[in-house]
Amino acid sequence: MSTWFAFLRGINLGNRQMKMAELRECLETQGLADVKTIAASGNVCFSGSGTAPSIKKTLDAAISDRFGFSVEVVLRSGEEMEAIIDNHPFGQLDRKADLTRHVLFSGPDLPEGLALPDRPGDIEILRVDPREIYLAAYRKPNGRYTEGMEEVLKPLYQKAGKGHLDTMRNWNTVEKMLK
Repeated sequence: MSTWFAFLRGINLGNRQMKMAELRECLETQGLADVKTIAASGNVCFSGSGTAPSIKKTLDAAISDRFGFSVEVVLRSGEEMEAIIDNHPFGQLDRKADLTRHVLFSGPDLPEGLALPDRPGDIEILRVDPREIYLAAYRKPNGRYTEGMEEVLKPLYQKAGKGHLDTMRNWNTVEKMLK
C-alpha cells in the first residue's frame, strides 16, 4: 500500500456539506486504510493500492454515492507531497511579514508558458511548477489576505479553460498533512 493525499474541491460550502467523520468512514469502506482528515475543508491522507487514476476513480464514485453530489478531487502521492514540502520556495519570504502562504494544486499539468501577474507586497507568485503554484498573500488594510487572488489567477483560467481542476490550500494545512 502507498500513501496518498486527496484534496477535495468546494466542499462544506452551501449545500455541499460533508462531515469529516463520514468521509473517513466512506473511504474506509472502499478498502483504504489509515484514513485521516485534516481540517473540515476536504484534506485527506490515506493508504491504498493502485494507480493514481484508479484511486481517483474510487474516490469520485464513493463520495458521489455516499453524499449525493460529485466532488472534484486533486490527488498527490506520498512521494509527491514529500517533494512539495522539501522543495517549497517559502524560505525566501521575510519571516516577519504579515502574510499567508498558499499552494494551488492542479489536477492536470498546468499550461505551458503560464505567466501570472506578480504583485509584490500584495499577492506574489513565488514559483510555478508543473502541477503546483506557490503564492504569498500579504495582509490588506481591511485585514484580509487573499482578496484579489481571482485577478492574479485569471490568466491561468483563461489559458487552461473553464473545466480546469485545481484547489488551493493554506501552507499550514499542507504541513499538517504530513505529520
